[in-house]
Amino acid sequence: MKRRLALAVLAGWILVAAYGALAGAVPIGVRYSPELGHFLVGEGEMTLYLFTPDQPGVSTCYEACARIWPPLLVDSPDDLEVPGNLPGTFDVTQRADGTLQVTYNGIPLYYWIADNEPGDTTGHGVDDVWFVVHPAPTVRAADHPDHGRILVDALGMTLYRFANDEENVSNCSGTCAINWPPLILSYGEPTLEPGIDGELGWITRGDGARQVTYNGMPLYGWINDQQPGDATGHGVGGNWFVINP
Repeated sequence: MKRRLALAVLAGWILVAAYGALAGAVPIGVRYSPELGHFLVGEGEMTLYLFTPDQPGVSTCYEACARIWPPLLVDSPDDLEVPGNLPGTFDVTQRADGTLQVTYNGIPLYYWIADNEPGDTTGHGVDDVWFVVHPAPTVRAADHPDHGRILVDALGMTLYRFANDEENVSNCSGTCAINWPPLILSYGEPTLEPGIDGELGWITRGDGARQVTYNGMPLYGWINDQQPGDATGHGVGGNWFVINP
């Protein structure tokens, strides 16, 4: 068992170290899990992390730290391939050795040695200082041809309220939560796009996940919406509605 674990970690180290190295174009993407919500991934869809002791644009992870948390490096900011619907600012910061580390909204980004498969998130919560990176802002607004100005998530997907919920209480779980995925934030505080009235907060669901709320309303997506601008969940069952800020 110990040998298999050691080999798995070694394989993860080789895989992630390769991603940390300078290697031309680096695609940035987003994955989703019911426990963590949306989070950023890099080459090979390996999960990216933030380190809370870092300062905006400044990495404090070097030597042994950087060997197990390889920084996401590029030859040039032009090497980044970022989806057009992903909000926020990607840039680089120069490390002490002269290499360029990718930042997201000023946050230096890293991989984790023990992640072996695309979408692994075993580094989340390590030592209470390493966390997956959520696209930001958490909630923004978009104009819809039928519903006017509505709330959407960081990727532009429509957000909904559930008429059977109570203030700061979600009554959607089990199959309901599969069809209407709660907007989950696994680290930090939710952020609202500037210019939108109202307040964001969060509640703790039965499974321990933190669901984002808007003016006390728990927020959800809809399984049948396929792309930004879809709002096919509005009116479903007479209980689900888009949100006009």
